[in-house]
Amino acid sequence: AYFFMKLLQEAGLPDGVINFIPGSGSKIGSIVFKDPNFTGLHFTGSAPTFQNMWETIGKNIRNYKTYPRIVGETGGKDFVIAHESSEIEPLVTALIRGAFEYQGQKCSAVSRAYIPDNIWPKVKENLIENLKEIKIGSPENFTNFMNAVIDKEAFDKMKSYIDFAKESNEAEIIYGGKCDDSIGYFIEPTVILTTNPKFKTMVEEIFGPVLSIYVYDTKEFDDVLKLCDETSPYGLTGAIFAQDRKAIKKAEEVLVNAAGNFYINDKPTGAVVAQQPFGGARASGTNDKAGSVINLLRWVSARAVKENFVPPKDFKYPFMKEE
Repeated sequence: AYFFMKLLQEAGLPDGVINFIPGSGSKIGSIVFKDPNFTGLHFTGSAPTFQNMWETIGKNIRNYKTYPRIVGETGGKDFVIAHESSEIEPLVTALIRGAFEYQGQKCSAVSRAYIPDNIWPKVKENLIENLKEIKIGSPENFTNFMNAVIDKEAFDKMKSYIDFAKESNEAEIIYGGKCDDSIGYFIEPTVILTTNPKFKTMVEEIFGPVLSIYVYDTKEFDDVLKLCDETSPYGLTGAIFAQDRKAIKKAEEVLVNAAGNFYINDKPTGAVVAQQPFGGARASGTNDKAGSVINLLRWVSARAVKENFVPPKDFKYPFMKEE
C-alpha cells in the first residue's frame, strides 16, 4: 500500500485526495469513527472486526454530518458440490486450485466439498496423485505451487484445526497434515475426510490450505444441496460440478443465497474485475460487488434538479373550481 501511494504521488495525485494511514486498526479506527466528517467505510477482513466497526459507527451516528455508507466483504466458507455426472479431472483440478492456490489464504478459497459416493473412489485416487506433484517453497521459484502461510498467528490457527482432525473419530486426514515452522511457516496441502457434514472444519472459516470433504449417498443430491445451504453462515462463493443440466439448475435454485459468486464447472475463485463483480451476503458482507458500477454508485450522493419554465401564478388547482 505504501509503494502504491508513492506511485500515485509520482503520477501527480495531489496530497489529501487519498490519505495513507498505516497502523493498528483499533487505534486508527477509534479516531476516524469519532470524526464528524466520517462518511463511509469500505472494509475487507473478518466478520467480527466488521461487526465491531458497524457497532462503533452506530454508537456515533448522532455525531456525523451525514449518514455513513458501509460496505464490507468479510470472508466465506466456500464450497464445491459434485453431482454424479461430474467429470473427474476438471473436478479435481478445481479442488486443488481452489483450495491450495495462495495456500488457501483468500476469502474465496474452497474449504469444503461434497462428493457423491459413486465417483468418490476415482476422485480420491486422482486427487492424491495430483497432490503428490505439488511443490512447496519460496515464491521466487515459479515452479512452486505453494509457499509459506503469512505469519505465525495464521500458522498456529491452521495447525490447531489439523490437530483437531487428527484427534477426532469423525475424521481422517487422507493427505498432508504436516506443519513446519522451522524456516518460514509451511503447511502441507491437507485434505480431511469426515463422516460428519457439520464437522468443525466443514463449518468454520480456516483461511489456509485445508480442504474438508464429505462423501454423500448419490441418491441424496437434493438433500446435500439443502445441507450445504444450511451449514455455513457465510454466502460468498461456491461451485457446482455436473454434466446434467437439471442438476445444475436445481443447484442454482437451492443455493441462490449461499454464494454471491456462483460457478458452474469451475473453481469458485479468481473473479476478474469488470467481468465477475465480486461479493457475497449473509456473514460474507454487504454484497456490493467490488469491481463493478454497483459498488461505485454506493459512494455518490445523487442530486435531482428541477427547473420550471412556466411557474404557476395561483395556488388553487383547476379541480378546485366551484361549479
